[in-house]
Amino acid sequence: MNIVTRFLFELQEMSLLSARAVRGLFKKPRYIPETFAQMDSIGVGSLTIVVLTGFFTGGVLTLQTYPTLESFGAVSQLGYLVSISLVRELGPVLTALMVTGRVVSAISAELGSMVASEQIDAMRALGTDPVRKLVAPRLIALVITLPLLTLIADVVGIAGGWAVSTFLYGLPSAMFTASVRDGITTDDIIGGIVKPLAFAFLMGTIACHKGLKTEGGTVGVGRSTTSAVVTASIIVIITDFFLAKALQVILGTQG
Repeated sequence: MNIVTRFLFELQEMSLLSARAVRGLFKKPRYIPETFAQMDSIGVGSLTIVVLTGFFTGGVLTLQTYPTLESFGAVSQLGYLVSISLVRELGPVLTALMVTGRVVSAISAELGSMVASEQIDAMRALGTDPVRKLVAPRLIALVITLPLLTLIADVVGIAGGWAVSTFLYGLPSAMFTASVRDGITTDDIIGGIVKPLAFAFLMGTIACHKGLKTEGGTVGVGRSTTSAVVTASIIVIITDFFLAKALQVILGTQG
């Protein structure tokens, strides 16, 4: 099987898996406690790494761009530049990549271990649908928590940029906050929410698919986990490009 055929085959399987998971949301049982447990694991568990990533990303943006803006006499636009970079692009993408490294690997390893230990077969024998019990709660949890984590990363990143500009470069706090307030539009916020929604759905589908397709025992779990993280990371970056272009066309944003 060549690489193109394998890609199309996996794409078909992932599409069918996500369709089954979404269709299962409208049928009972709905496994609500499992969904809340996954939201706690994914959302609260990823909070620290997202906060650290957002804060220092905003700080680095300010550190790198302030000297250039100063040479052009445009330091008053520093807050706008930092906030727009975070809200439109860096916030959604970096948050998705951080969550991919932590959550996608965990989901794939967990489901892969259940396949290797034949727990999935036991669930089917008892009449429980693994897709509705295991896949759907994880997809819902990711779709709900990733946009919230992205919003937190954006706010903390802007705070990091403010801290560096104020305490390191002595920029008036009011000037930074005014440029942030005047620069960010509703379209930017909408775009910053649409991206993590799409990323979350794709990441969850890939993680569950790779985990449920684990072969080769415990060795296969490691291969599935690595494949899930690499695939999800690449898909996030590729999808970001097409979403950015689509949002420019739909919302009329530039840059």
